[in-house]
Amino acid sequence: MLKGISPVIAPDLLKTLAEMGHGDEIVLADAHFPGHTLGKRVLRADGLRIPQLLDGIIPLFELDSYAPPLVMMAAVEGDQLDPNVEACYLAAIRKHVPNPPAITRIDRFAFYDRARLAYAVVITGELAKYGNIILKKGVTPVPA
Repeated sequence: MLKGISPVIAPDLLKTLAEMGHGDEIVLADAHFPGHTLGKRVLRADGLRIPQLLDGIIPLFELDSYAPPLVMMAAVEGDQLDPNVEACYLAAIRKHVPNPPAITRIDRFAFYDRARLAYAVVITGELAKYGNIILKKGVTPVPA
């Protein structure tokens, strides 16, 4: 166990976050996401919900400031989004980033294309419909 690192951050996830460079993306996927089909590196966090992971990851992970760093899937025509999902994710992020950037929504197949290119996919126990989110890593600021 390490001090200051959330216990929801498994060793493989910590290693993956450290290996990522500026502009790399990580998908926090719901339990239904085809992560093993799309992802080149797949990690499992089956017992965890995405807000728990966001609460553990965001203190360790600088969000990109040059491109939208938070991306979620838009609803397929005929479906509706549950606004509580996004609100819950943003609440977890706001604990560590007081004024987070807005979440960008993209088409389902564009999301799948981004997942194919992502550095890693973390399959979680999240059951919320359209519960997947992509985080784009930024540059860690140099302390003053």
